[in-house]
Amino acid sequence: MPANATVVARASPAATEQARSALSAGRLVAFPTETVYGLGADATNDHAVAKLYAAKERPSFNPLIAHVADLAAARRLAQFDAAAFKLAEAFWPGPLTLVLPKLRGCPVGQLATSGLDTIAVRVPNHPVAHDILAALGKPVVAPSANRSGRVSPTSAKHVQDDLAGRIDLIVDGGASPLGLESTILACLGRTALLRPGAIPRADIARLLGRDIAIATRRTDAADGSGPPVAPGMLVSHYAPQASLRMNAITVAPGEALLAFGATLPPDAANSRMILNLSDRGELIEAAANLFNYLRQLDGASIDSIAVMPIPAEGLGEAINDRLRHAAAPRQHVLHMTRPQRAT
Repeated sequence: MPANATVVARASPAATEQARSALSAGRLVAFPTETVYGLGADATNDHAVAKLYAAKERPSFNPLIAHVADLAAARRLAQFDAAAFKLAEAFWPGPLTLVLPKLRGCPVGQLATSGLDTIAVRVPNHPVAHDILAALGKPVVAPSANRSGRVSPTSAKHVQDDLAGRIDLIVDGGASPLGLESTILACLGRTALLRPGAIPRADIARLLGRDIAIATRRTDAADGSGPPVAPGMLVSHYAPQASLRMNAITVAPGEALLAFGATLPPDAANSRMILNLSDRGELIEAAANLFNYLRQLDGASIDSIAVMPIPAEGLGEAINDRLRHAAAPRQHVLHMTRPQRAT
């Protein structure tokens, strides 16, 4: 959390520079988009993203949308098929989020994408947002600037009422003109609607000249196969290949240990590999390391992971939620239902 009171600055070139400087330093900045006010963090900085989750009191690590200044910047993050490119040219800048395969070498951090091989990308259509993104020159995750479960903010005052003292800067650019979140589409070999939003499904169908499938959850595939998606669509996101054992106070021979805090189990020497989420017992640091460490353990061909107890308060609730899903059988898949033709 910021040590000082949250600063509110009217939109101006000086405020844009304040925002750029704060984001570059890993701090949190709220700014207007055409949909709602977003709470921004440098998407390439897992520690900054972890602070964002803490400020929002977000109960789980759902994938976040990476906001960029233009299509060229988006194409440095993700792979566009013909449909995605056509959608981007038609609706960007604007209230459309595309979920796409992540490019190899994509700089967006694992925490922002929940460790997935897909990424959600948007180019907002608001001069203040554009100026901040262009000045920073990096993707910015920017979920709604409110505490989780509360009404999305459409003014700087709404943000201040909810997050004052929790974030560093609010750039006041007046009321958000749309007040409705972006439409989210997956372009993963097939175009599907993940979340209705400010761009109607019928407009998308007309552009592409075909019906648009609607994504829903299903749990009837035992192998958990199916395309990974983004913001809030699946109960289970990235999970390691190894089995995962939570609240471990002992380590079996050959297990990897995902530790937390300075004091390790007395039999930690049994472990094949030890990674400590935070030897200081600091939850923001643990959240920032979580997905990277799970990926590292996958790369080491570990069969079983013992995870030390992590406090359930604050950001620990989200860490434990993610670990529970990683430990669960993979039974949740995305199912596409084809609606009647849009008109």
